[in-house]
Amino acid sequence: MNKLYTDAEAALEGILFDGMTIMAGGFGLCGIPENLIAALKKSGIKDITAISNNAGVDDFGLGLLLQTRQIKKMISSYVGENKEFERQYLAKELDLEFNPQGTLAERIRAGGAGIPGFYTKTGVGTLIAEGKEHKDFNGETYIMETGLKADVSLVKAWKGDTEGNLIYRKTARNFNPMMATAGTITVAEVEEIVEPGELDADNIHTPGIFVQRLIKSHGLEKRIEQLTTRPRQEG
Repeated sequence: MNKLYTDAEAALEGILFDGMTIMAGGFGLCGIPENLIAALKKSGIKDITAISNNAGVDDFGLGLLLQTRQIKKMISSYVGENKEFERQYLAKELDLEFNPQGTLAERIRAGGAGIPGFYTKTGVGTLIAEGKEHKDFNGETYIMETGLKADVSLVKAWKGDTEGNLIYRKTARNFNPMMATAGTITVAEVEEIVEPGELDADNIHTPGIFVQRLIKSHGLEKRIEQLTTRPRQEG
Protein backbone atom coordinates (compact mmCIF):
# COMPACT_ATOMS: atom_id res chain seq x y z
CA MET A 1 0.00 0.00 0.00
CA ASN A 2 1.50 3.32 -1.08
CA LYS A 3 0.98 5.88 1.68
CA LEU A 4 3.13 8.65 0.19
CA TYR A 5 1.25 11.38 -1.71
CA THR A 6 2.68 14.09 -3.93
CA ASP A 7 1.27 17.04 -1.98
CA ALA A 8 -1.22 18.06 0.70
CA GLU A 9 -4.12 18.52 -1.69
CA ALA A 10 -3.67 15.01 -3.07
CA ALA A 11 -3.39 13.54 0.43
CA LEU A 12 -6.73 15.06 1.45
CA GLU A 13 -8.57 14.19 -1.74
CA GLY A 14 -11.66 12.07 -1.19
CA ILE A 15 -11.65 12.18 2.63
CA LEU A 16 -13.04 15.66 3.32
CA PHE A 17 -16.70 16.58 3.70
CA ASP A 18 -18.81 19.37 5.21
CA GLY A 19 -19.56 18.93 8.91
CA MET A 20 -16.61 16.64 9.60
CA THR A 21 -14.51 16.51 12.76
CA ILE A 22 -10.81 17.16 12.34
CA MET A 23 -7.94 16.93 14.82
CA ALA A 24 -4.93 19.16 14.17
CA GLY A 25 -1.69 18.60 16.08
CA GLY A 26 0.56 21.27 17.53
CA PHE A 27 1.15 23.38 20.61
CA GLY A 28 0.84 27.06 19.89
CA LEU A 29 2.49 27.29 16.48
CA CYS A 30 4.97 24.50 17.21
CA GLY A 31 4.44 21.21 15.44
CA ILE A 32 1.42 22.28 13.40
CA PRO A 33 0.76 20.66 9.98
CA GLU A 34 1.21 23.88 7.99
CA ASN A 35 0.83 22.38 4.51
CA LEU A 36 -2.22 20.30 5.42
CA ILE A 37 -3.98 23.27 7.06
CA ALA A 38 -3.37 25.34 3.91
CA ALA A 39 -4.84 22.54 1.79
CA LEU A 40 -7.82 22.30 4.13
CA LYS A 41 -8.46 26.00 3.61
CA LYS A 42 -8.15 25.60 -0.16
CA SER A 43 -10.65 22.72 -0.15
CA GLY A 44 -13.45 25.08 0.94
CA ILE A 45 -15.18 22.53 3.19
CA LYS A 46 -17.28 24.11 5.93
CA ASP A 47 -18.95 23.47 9.29
CA ILE A 48 -15.79 21.83 10.64
CA THR A 49 -15.51 20.76 14.27
CA ALA A 50 -11.83 21.29 15.01
CA ILE A 51 -10.11 19.55 17.91
CA SER A 52 -6.82 21.27 18.67
CA ASN A 53 -5.01 22.57 21.73
CA ASN A 54 -5.36 26.10 20.39
CA ALA A 55 -6.69 27.98 17.37
CA GLY A 56 -3.45 29.33 15.93
CA VAL A 57 -3.10 33.09 15.46
CA ASP A 58 -5.14 35.41 13.27
CA ASP A 59 -3.20 34.78 10.06
CA PHE A 60 -1.56 31.41 10.65
CA GLY A 61 -2.41 27.86 11.66
CA LEU A 62 -6.08 27.16 12.26
CA GLY A 63 -6.60 30.92 12.35
CA LEU A 64 -6.64 30.73 8.54
CA LEU A 65 -9.79 28.57 8.71
CA LEU A 66 -11.40 30.96 11.16
CA GLN A 67 -10.82 33.81 8.70
CA THR A 68 -12.72 31.92 6.01
CA ARG A 69 -15.45 30.84 8.46
CA GLN A 70 -14.86 27.16 7.75
CA ILE A 71 -14.82 26.18 11.44
CA LYS A 72 -18.17 25.86 13.21
CA LYS A 73 -16.93 24.55 16.55
CA MET A 74 -13.62 24.40 18.41
CA ILE A 75 -12.76 21.83 21.09
CA SER A 76 -9.70 23.43 22.63
CA SER A 77 -7.67 24.30 25.69
CA TYR A 78 -6.25 27.75 24.90
CA VAL A 79 -7.35 30.36 22.39
CA GLY A 80 -5.87 33.56 23.78
CA GLU A 81 -3.68 34.48 20.79
CA ASN A 82 -6.48 34.77 18.25
CA LYS A 83 -8.54 37.96 18.11
CA GLU A 84 -10.80 36.66 15.32
CA PHE A 85 -11.59 33.63 17.43
CA GLU A 86 -12.53 35.94 20.30
CA ARG A 87 -14.69 38.08 18.03
CA GLN A 88 -16.59 35.12 16.58
CA TYR A 89 -17.10 33.52 19.97
CA LEU A 90 -18.38 36.70 21.66
CA ALA A 91 -20.67 37.31 18.68
CA LYS A 92 -22.03 33.76 19.09
CA GLU A 93 -20.84 32.87 15.59
CA LEU A 94 -18.63 30.04 16.84
CA ASP A 95 -19.24 27.21 19.30
CA LEU A 96 -16.53 26.50 21.85
CA GLU A 97 -15.98 23.51 24.12
CA PHE A 98 -13.24 24.49 26.57
CA ASN A 99 -11.13 21.82 28.27
CA PRO A 100 -8.36 21.90 30.84
CA GLN A 101 -5.23 21.09 28.86
CA GLY A 102 -4.50 17.78 30.58
CA THR A 103 -8.12 16.74 30.21
CA LEU A 104 -8.05 17.52 26.49
CA ALA A 105 -4.89 15.45 26.05
CA GLU A 106 -6.39 12.51 27.94
CA ARG A 107 -9.70 12.73 26.05
CA ILE A 108 -7.78 12.39 22.78
CA ARG A 109 -5.58 9.58 24.13
CA ALA A 110 -8.68 7.77 25.40
CA GLY A 111 -10.42 8.10 22.04
CA GLY A 112 -7.43 6.59 20.29
CA ALA A 113 -7.27 3.75 22.82
CA GLY A 114 -10.96 2.88 22.45
CA ILE A 115 -11.85 4.16 25.93
CA PRO A 116 -15.27 5.86 25.82
CA GLY A 117 -14.91 7.75 29.11
CA PHE A 118 -12.83 8.25 32.25
CA TYR A 119 -13.01 10.01 35.61
CA THR A 120 -10.83 12.95 36.66
CA LYS A 121 -10.70 15.39 39.56
CA THR A 122 -9.77 18.26 37.26
CA GLY A 123 -12.65 20.73 37.03
CA VAL A 124 -14.66 19.49 40.02
CA GLY A 125 -16.55 22.40 41.54
CA THR A 126 -16.10 24.63 38.47
CA LEU A 127 -18.06 25.44 35.31
CA ILE A 128 -16.23 22.55 33.65
CA ALA A 129 -18.17 20.09 35.82
CA GLU A 130 -21.65 21.39 35.02
CA GLY A 131 -23.87 18.73 33.45
CA LYS A 132 -21.28 15.97 33.85
CA GLU A 133 -21.59 12.79 35.84
CA HIS A 134 -20.01 12.98 39.32
CA LYS A 135 -18.74 9.94 41.19
CA ASP A 136 -16.89 9.40 44.46
CA PHE A 137 -13.78 7.23 44.71
CA ASN A 138 -12.16 6.75 48.12
CA GLY A 139 -13.89 9.82 49.48
CA GLU A 140 -12.90 12.07 46.57
CA THR A 141 -15.25 13.45 43.90
CA TYR A 142 -14.47 12.99 40.23
CA ILE A 143 -16.23 13.98 37.01
CA MET A 144 -16.58 11.85 33.90
CA GLU A 145 -15.05 13.03 30.63
CA THR A 146 -15.59 11.32 27.28
CA GLY A 147 -12.97 10.19 24.77
CA LEU A 148 -12.55 12.13 21.53
CA LYS A 149 -12.21 10.80 17.99
CA ALA A 150 -12.01 12.47 14.59
CA ASP A 151 -12.91 11.68 11.01
CA VAL A 152 -9.43 12.84 10.03
CA SER A 153 -6.35 13.61 12.12
CA LEU A 154 -3.71 15.95 10.67
CA VAL A 155 -0.31 15.56 12.34
CA LYS A 156 3.20 16.95 11.85
CA ALA A 157 6.34 14.85 12.33
CA TRP A 158 10.06 15.50 12.06
CA LYS A 159 11.06 12.24 10.41
CA GLY A 160 9.18 9.25 9.04
CA ASP A 161 9.42 6.37 6.62
CA THR A 162 7.25 5.44 3.67
CA GLU A 163 5.31 2.96 5.82
CA GLY A 164 4.12 5.81 8.05
CA ASN A 165 6.31 5.25 11.10
CA LEU A 166 6.87 8.67 12.67
CA ILE A 167 9.31 10.45 14.97
CA TYR A 168 8.50 13.85 16.49
CA ARG A 169 11.09 16.36 17.67
CA LYS A 170 11.09 18.13 21.04
CA THR A 171 8.06 20.42 21.63
CA ALA A 172 6.42 19.18 18.43
CA ARG A 173 5.93 15.91 20.29
CA ASN A 174 2.87 17.34 21.98
CA PHE A 175 -0.64 16.49 20.83
CA ASN A 176 0.56 14.90 17.59
CA PRO A 177 1.21 11.31 18.80
CA MET A 178 -2.13 10.89 20.53
CA MET A 179 -4.06 12.53 17.68
CA ALA A 180 -2.43 10.11 15.24
CA THR A 181 -4.19 7.25 17.05
CA ALA A 182 -7.59 8.96 17.33
CA GLY A 183 -8.43 9.64 13.69
CA THR A 184 -10.39 7.29 11.45
CA ILE A 185 -7.89 8.45 8.84
CA THR A 186 -4.56 9.99 9.85
CA VAL A 187 -2.60 12.15 7.42
CA ALA A 188 0.97 12.99 8.42
CA GLU A 189 3.09 15.88 7.20
CA VAL A 190 6.76 14.94 7.59
CA GLU A 191 9.95 16.99 7.17
CA GLU A 192 12.19 14.08 6.18
CA ILE A 193 10.98 10.78 4.70
CA VAL A 194 13.27 7.74 4.52
CA GLU A 195 12.95 4.13 3.45
CA PRO A 196 11.65 1.40 5.80
CA GLY A 197 14.34 0.13 8.15
CA GLU A 198 16.26 3.42 8.29
CA LEU A 199 14.58 4.60 11.50
CA ASP A 200 15.67 3.28 14.88
CA ALA A 201 12.71 1.11 15.86
CA ASP A 202 13.20 1.99 19.55
CA ASN A 203 12.74 5.69 18.78
CA ILE A 204 9.53 5.50 16.74
CA HIS A 205 6.74 7.45 18.46
CA THR A 206 3.85 6.62 16.12
CA PRO A 207 3.78 3.16 14.47
CA GLY A 208 2.84 3.21 10.81
CA ILE A 209 -0.32 1.18 11.41
CA PHE A 210 -1.97 4.40 12.62
CA VAL A 211 -1.03 6.44 9.52
CA GLN A 212 -2.90 6.04 6.23
CA ARG A 213 -1.41 8.90 4.19
CA LEU A 214 1.70 11.09 4.36
CA ILE A 215 3.40 13.93 2.51
CA LYS A 216 6.78 15.62 2.65
CA SER A 217 6.62 19.13 4.09
CA HIS A 218 7.79 22.09 2.06
CA GLY A 219 8.06 25.84 2.59
CA LEU A 220 7.56 25.66 6.34
CA GLU A 221 7.50 28.98 8.20
CA LYS A 222 7.80 27.55 11.72
CA ARG A 223 6.74 30.84 13.25
CA ILE A 224 7.51 31.71 16.86
CA GLU A 225 4.27 32.62 18.61
CA GLN A 226 5.78 34.85 21.29
CA LEU A 227 9.35 35.94 20.62
CA THR A 228 11.03 36.94 23.87
CA THR A 229 14.62 38.13 23.87
CA ARG A 230 16.98 40.00 26.17
CA PRO A 231 19.64 42.59 25.28
CA ARG A 232 22.99 41.08 24.33
CA GLN A 233 25.55 41.59 27.08
CA GLU A 234 28.65 43.42 25.94
CA GLY A 235 32.16 42.32 26.89
